[in-house]
Amino acid sequence: MKKQQDFAALQRQTRARKRARNIVVYALLTLWGVVVLFPFYWMILTSVKSYGAYNSEYIPKFFTLSPTLQNYVDAFTTVSLGRYLLNTLIFTVATTGIMLVVITLAAYAFAKLRFKGKNLVFTLFLSLMMIPNELVVITNFVTVTNLDLRNTFLGLILPSVTSVFYIYLLKENFAQVPDTLYYAAKVDGTSDLKYLTKVMIPICRPTMVTIVILKVIECWNSYVWPRLITDNPAYYLVSNGIQEIRENGFGRENIPAMMAAVVVISLPLIVLFLIFRKKVMAGVSRGGTKG
Repeated sequence: MKKQQDFAALQRQTRARKRARNIVVYALLTLWGVVVLFPFYWMILTSVKSYGAYNSEYIPKFFTLSPTLQNYVDAFTTVSLGRYLLNTLIFTVATTGIMLVVITLAAYAFAKLRFKGKNLVFTLFLSLMMIPNELVVITNFVTVTNLDLRNTFLGLILPSVTSVFYIYLLKENFAQVPDTLYYAAKVDGTSDLKYLTKVMIPICRPTMVTIVILKVIECWNSYVWPRLITDNPAYYLVSNGIQEIRENGFGRENIPAMMAAVVVISLPLIVLFLIFRKKVMAGVSRGGTKG
């Protein structure tokens, strides 16, 4: 009887410790969530405040009793936000589509094809990841300028149509597919291109979806290269357009209108990530796991 009582007391202590640990963990996660999400809340809150109400606040308020959507109307009527969004959409879709073809063919060649010096070439290829992107910006700028591609979509797209990291990620995923499938397909007379499109791509679709989403986010947030290669507002992307909005559109004082433009620019990426967040995590973890 005493042993049963001791065991029951031990269980109660274990449950109490587990409950206390869970409370601490969830409290810290809640605090971290508030810290991360607060800038987004402040951005949205500012975007629905009128210009007069915002400037009359000597002490910033964490709510508003008279929200307005006029700032969003001004974001599309005062400046060319619609054009910036369209330019960014064209740049993102074209760059992501071309890059997907390039990295898929390269990853398949490194994963399944046999040719002399493959390991050495792949090692040298990976070594490019140690070179900061800033070091090749000048070379790319000179090349694109000499080709007379400044202020063109082609000049924006070309330097971004490949990625060593994405090739490595996809190559590791392709390598997980058993070689017996490849040999069986070759015995049946299947070409490498058909095997790639009918077998490899469907099997590795989660990783490819992850790469597409990450590339879309990268293109949408691209700033340095578009800023260098375009000085014509007709080719501005949303990231570059924010500066133009600040300087030539709403002015430095109209912060609510600027925040409305930023909300419109940020919303597609937030929605995209929320929809595909599970696929992103699954694809990354699968691509980095052998066996």
